[in-house]
Amino acid sequence: MISYPNVKINLGLHVLRKRPDGFHDLETLFVACDAFHDTLEITEAPEALPDGQVDIQIENCDWDPQKDLTAQAYRLLKADFPELPPVRIRMVKGSPVGAGLGGGSADCAFALRMMSELFSLGLSDQQLASYAARLGSDCAFFVYNSRMFATGRGEILTPFDLDLSPYETRLAIPEGVHVSTKEAYGGIVPCDARTGLQDILRQPVESWKDNLVNDFEATVFAVHPEIAQLKAEMYRQGAVYAAMSGSGSAVFGLFRKQI
Repeated sequence: MISYPNVKINLGLHVLRKRPDGFHDLETLFVACDAFHDTLEITEAPEALPDGQVDIQIENCDWDPQKDLTAQAYRLLKADFPELPPVRIRMVKGSPVGAGLGGGSADCAFALRMMSELFSLGLSDQQLASYAARLGSDCAFFVYNSRMFATGRGEILTPFDLDLSPYETRLAIPEGVHVSTKEAYGGIVPCDARTGLQDILRQPVESWKDNLVNDFEATVFAVHPEIAQLKAEMYRQGAVYAAMSGSGSAVFGLFRKQI
C-alpha cells in the first residue's frame, strides 16, 4: 500500500499557559497543505526483526530510521494487536524537516491508517487519532486532514468552517535553517488574556495582518531574521496575510486568486 502524506500550515498560534506536565496549552487552526508530500509504502515483511525493530528505509533523512514516527506507530499498534505481522516501511522524504509543516507527524498518522486497512484492524478515525496523539501533539490532525481548530497541546481537535477558496497558498523556506520545537519554546511568554483565536479567524482575512499572530514568531525571528525577511517579502509580493507556520522555519502567504 502506498500513500502520499501532505503537510499543514497553522493559521494563528497562541501559547496560552504552561501545564504541570511540561507541555503548553495552545490554540491554533490546522489547515492541510499540498505544497509538499512524502511517499510512504507499507507492506507485510517476510520475517520479523528482533527487539521490536522494523524493516524500514527512508531516503533523504539523517536520523535513525528505527526512531522514525512511522516505526513508533507500528510498535504502538503491535502492543495492542500482538497478532500484527511484521511490516516493511519504505519512505521518500519530500517534505522539509524542521520547517513547522508537520511532515513527520503526517507520516505517522498515514502509517496508522494504512496499517489499520492493510491488516483489517477496523480502527475508527477517533481511535486512530488517539494513537496518533500519543506520538506527537499535531499527529492526530493528519488522521482527519481537514481544517481543525486545535486546543490542549494540539491534540484536541474541533472542525472549523473557514472558506479559503478565494486564496492560494504560497510557501517559502529559508535554505539551511531548521528550527527545533525546543528552540522555539525557549523564549515564549505564555499569555491567555487576549482575544480568542476563533474570534480573530472569523474576521475578514484582510484584517488578519494586524490581528492574527503566531506567538513563536517573536522568539524565532530574533534568532533567525532571515525568516522575518521571508514574511516581509510575502507582503511585498502582495500577500493578504503572511505568517510563519508552527514553530518555523517555513513561511506562507495567502494571495487572492486572480479571476
